[in-house]
Amino acid sequence: MEMLQTAEFWIGLMKIIWINIILSGDNAVVIALAARSLPPHQQKQAIMFGSGAAVVLRIVLTVVAAWLLELKGLQIIGGLLLLWIGAQLLGEQEEDEGEAKEYGTLMAAVRPILIADLAMSLDNVIAIAGAAQTSGNPDHQMPLVIFGLLVSIPIIVWGSQLVLKLMDRF
Repeated sequence: MEMLQTAEFWIGLMKIIWINIILSGDNAVVIALAARSLPPHQQKQAIMFGSGAAVVLRIVLTVVAAWLLELKGLQIIGGLLLLWIGAQLLGEQEEDEGEAKEYGTLMAAVRPILIADLAMSLDNVIAIAGAAQTSGNPDHQMPLVIFGLLVSIPIIVWGSQLVLKLMDRF
């Protein structure tokens, strides 16, 4: 509990919260885009599966983050993967225009969520690890990383539901 009394811990904590607010938005948008093709009763399931997958992937990526940082061209590969996912999701929307709304399957919605989460969780993990390292005290790093991962969960779930409601409305 001594760490709660240091300014470095609280500054690191505020950095991690801010990073999560900014970087979890992309996960929320992809989850909402994929869930919108489902019937309303399955949309919440897709959001929960997608959010759970994002958190699990972040935990796994946190463990291997040091190794991933050494790979050359990883950001380019991640960017190309996101472009492919975006094209798939927008392509589905163009095909559906002018027709009666036809719902997809839960697995068809969860698959792009999992692929996108893999690519997009990497930026969160690297940013959280970097913010935790700047706390100054090595004893603070792991609690800050764990807290950063836990803060991601409600941000992604709430953000996905908000984006989905906005898409349905507009």
